[in-house]
Amino acid sequence: MSEQHEPLPRVAVVFGGRNSEHAVSILGAGSVLEAIDRSKYEVVPIGIAQDGRWVLASGEQRYGIEGGEFPAVDAASATLALTSGDGSLVAYDPGSIPVELGHVDVVFPVMHGPFAEDGTIQGLLEMAGVRYVGSGVLASSVGMDKAYMKMVLAASGLPVGPYVAIRDRDWRTDRGRVLKEVQELGWPVFVKPARAGSSQGISRAADLEELERAIEFAREHDPKVLVEAAITGREIECAVLESPGDEAPRASLPGEVLVHGDHEFFDFEAKYIGDDMSLSVPADIPEETAEQLRAMAVRAFEALGCEGLSRVDFFYTTDGRLIVNEINTMPGFTAMSVAPQLWAATGVPYAELVDRLIQLALRRSPGLR
Repeated sequence: MSEQHEPLPRVAVVFGGRNSEHAVSILGAGSVLEAIDRSKYEVVPIGIAQDGRWVLASGEQRYGIEGGEFPAVDAASATLALTSGDGSLVAYDPGSIPVELGHVDVVFPVMHGPFAEDGTIQGLLEMAGVRYVGSGVLASSVGMDKAYMKMVLAASGLPVGPYVAIRDRDWRTDRGRVLKEVQELGWPVFVKPARAGSSQGISRAADLEELERAIEFAREHDPKVLVEAAITGREIECAVLESPGDEAPRASLPGEVLVHGDHEFFDFEAKYIGDDMSLSVPADIPEETAEQLRAMAVRAFEALGCEGLSRVDFFYTTDGRLIVNEINTMPGFTAMSVAPQLWAATGVPYAELVDRLIQLALRRSPGLR
């Protein structure tokens, strides 16, 4: 009699999406797909094309930068649907009978930005009754909107820098008042889309003329814009990982982001193109400050009600203060991204980190918690 084996948990790695971080998501998914232990999990790679179609990724899907070109989801593959209630996948290939692909136990959404990391895909998965890696709807949406994120962090007693949030209507109907409020922050300021990531649409402004250009540039990514006062200090980052059971979340060693070359700040090119960024772990800061920073990172994680993994970014000012810049509920996730590097330096290598996140999601009950 042949030995019966329990089926392996089925993990759908979802990537791409309808936003400007489409390619960044695919880079992270490539690392996750390479790291997942195929002896423990059955893996289904699923891409979301720029037009919103979900497709079963083919063997032709590219996950890396080749010849200076970023990857994109191959929309020519079979279109997928996720069945509500039982988490089943069905493939719809034009001219063919729909094919049942089976139940999915957990979704790993390696996705960033609007229509992905902002609670939208999390809400879809909640409605379908499917477990997934990472934070839920509220934490994801609050973490994505930097204005609301700062409100929640400040209400939790965490220090944040001065800022002005500019809504679409205010910019169109009361521009003079908006510009006056921003000028009160002092010069220079940093202007960014309120709901974007990967340093997309960010610029520095040192006067009114530059400010108006910077706001219009940010509005190309998001009609809601955030303007922040410049803070003189070092950029220190810390990753937080949910613990199993009732244990408190755990913080990684802090690391300092070092930007080289002609970049005025940690922009998209410094993050993803060339060798203009490095990470020093542990950061060269006093031990007492490092412990304070790690505790603040956990407080930020819990203030938003995060799950899975987050990265909390700080400014360490010249007078020794720690200011929370932002929290990222689904940070960049290639093996060389900041959060995975922080955990590797803390004793959790990339493949183990991927496994822990999947296990945390598998233990989580669908629905309210």
